[in-house]
Amino acid sequence: MPELPDVVVYIEALTRHLVGRRLERIHLLSPFVLRSVDPPIETLHGQTVREVRRIGKRIVLVFPGDVFLVIHLMIAGRLRWREPGRKPGMGPKMILASLEYAHGTLFFTEASSRKRASMQLVRGDAALDALDPGGIEPLDATLEQFHEALTRENHTLKRALTDPRLFSGIGNAYSDEILHRAKLSPFAKTPSLSEEDVKRLYDATRATLAEWIERLRKEAGADFPEKVTAFREGMAVHGRFRKPCPVCGSPVQRIVYAENETNYCARCQTGGKVLADRALSRLLKASWPRSIDELD
Repeated sequence: MPELPDVVVYIEALTRHLVGRRLERIHLLSPFVLRSVDPPIETLHGQTVREVRRIGKRIVLVFPGDVFLVIHLMIAGRLRWREPGRKPGMGPKMILASLEYAHGTLFFTEASSRKRASMQLVRGDAALDALDPGGIEPLDATLEQFHEALTRENHTLKRALTDPRLFSGIGNAYSDEILHRAKLSPFAKTPSLSEEDVKRLYDATRATLAEWIERLRKEAGADFPEKVTAFREGMAVHGRFRKPCPVCGSPVQRIVYAENETNYCARCQTGGKVLADRALSRLLKASWPRSIDELD
């Protein structure tokens, strides 16, 4: 799922391409993509985009009359810009919707048959605010605000960082990177953290997100971002199962659950302890390695 750094770069590209431009029409190619009925989508035809905003992982196109088109990319949704005459470059079944302008077309695509990505059209600030889960902006928050959000509920650190009611825009990938930088276990409980731990996590969160925003900006340059993925070259642990940790060289470990996974370095983050994967640890039982040294 595109997270805060990816969405920020998308918004910057959309601002360059769309703000001040007249939307000719929207074509809905998937019957499931639009999750609202009022106002009707035709309301936007002929209207000019005034601004592009972010709410968590959602992208908001602002139109006159306090009308907002809210795009939620979910896991496999992506945005692609094509100049006039240029082919979309993806199969027609991937295209959920197209926003046509005189100077090009914005394609909303999804590389999944489950069709989770969505668009909503809402009118008024109250309706827009209702879509905001309420998490704090990690790059704007003070240490005190960060601490309050982190310890509001008794969660593991992984769950707390990815809870949109607590923190805005952080998901599976960047939470792994943040926790590795902070040298904290993903399964550590929020009430157990010392003041030093919280400060280290606060600094790691801000540094990781800011660093990746800059990396993605440089990668995209003046072009529209095309390579939006959860697995990026240069990440320390996310998507790097069994590859060497860039800090200590130990193999990166992985815990898989449902459709998500947690990646971490046992030596850097858990004192050498290999955290139990429910499925594998039950299968291996006594053979399950308890420390990273047993794997070396």
